[in-house]
Amino acid sequence: MVSYYVGTLGTHTEIKRVAEEKVTLPCHHQLGLPEKDTLDIEWLLTDNEGNQKVVITYSSRHVYSNLTEEQKGRVAFASNFLAGDASLQIEPLKPSDEGRYSCKVKNSGRYVWSHVILKVLVRPSKPKCELEGELTEGSDVTLQCESASGTKPIMYYWQRIREKEGEDEHLPPKSRIDYNNPGRVLLHNLTMASSGLYQCTAGNEAGKESCVVRVTVQYVQSIGMVAGAVTGMVAGALLIFLLVWLLIRRKDKERYEEEERPNEIREDAEAPKARLVKPSSSSSGSRSSRSGSSSTRSTANSASRSQRTLSTEAAPQPGLATHAYSLVGPEGRASEPKKVHHATLTKAEPHPA
Repeated sequence: MVSYYVGTLGTHTEIKRVAEEKVTLPCHHQLGLPEKDTLDIEWLLTDNEGNQKVVITYSSRHVYSNLTEEQKGRVAFASNFLAGDASLQIEPLKPSDEGRYSCKVKNSGRYVWSHVILKVLVRPSKPKCELEGELTEGSDVTLQCESASGTKPIMYYWQRIREKEGEDEHLPPKSRIDYNNPGRVLLHNLTMASSGLYQCTAGNEAGKESCVVRVTVQYVQSIGMVAGAVTGMVAGALLIFLLVWLLIRRKDKERYEEEERPNEIREDAEAPKARLVKPSSSSSGSRSSRSGSSSTRSTANSASRSQRTLSTEAAPQPGLATHAYSLVGPEGRASEPKKVHHATLTKAEPHPA
């Protein structure tokens, strides 16, 4: 966009260009035709903060352009400045190039001034779409859209993208726009029909950028079912973990008891008991000895009184057959008493009492 107006100090021009594009700032004169050796051309820039600097000059048949590092390689005369066209070309444009440019042409005491106001427009950066609120039936949701950079003012526009045949591109009937912040839209009392894809467009004089966000409304019942299922799964996992842990503890306890059992010494344990064994041969021998002795004594008594005394002394000792059971230790059984026959008793000699 270019606009012109004439003032007392010369021609004033206002130009708007988008950043990264090319611009030509006009400056025309007729002072170089008679004498070219005394021609001087100078472009000055006064930025929005009031600071002034030289952009490009021509003096003594030399052009001085790369005066600042920021403008190096981006500024030059657009045409034949000696023939009367001292226009300035800038490519690519940057936001720092914005300001008031002055073209001063001097030759043989005569001056020509031209002024150009350059505005560099910056397209809005790609906005960021956000969603705030619960996506359940009957609730409210706020759609937020904002561009981080761009020439002010930036306008925001929300609309619904048609995904199926018959869908409406307008926002739901109960939607409200925040006029203090046009990038915010409130979707009130959501229904299943509110589900869809929403687009936000941010625009200014330089151009437009957009972003999208999807709204999916859910039944409250379905959400409860999902929450219940998740809770059940978590509880089941915890129960399985607990059972596994108990089994591991039980295995460890059993293994520990098996390892410690051989090393245990019980203080209250009883000593091994002696066994009572019923003697077989010794007792029968004793009984046979007693029967033999009785018969012998009866025979001796009938024979003579002296032999009765002898048979009585030769009978087995009372301690050998007084008990029916004998105490047998772990080493072996007690020795059996010797048998006494009546023949021996008759032949034995008497011993003094």
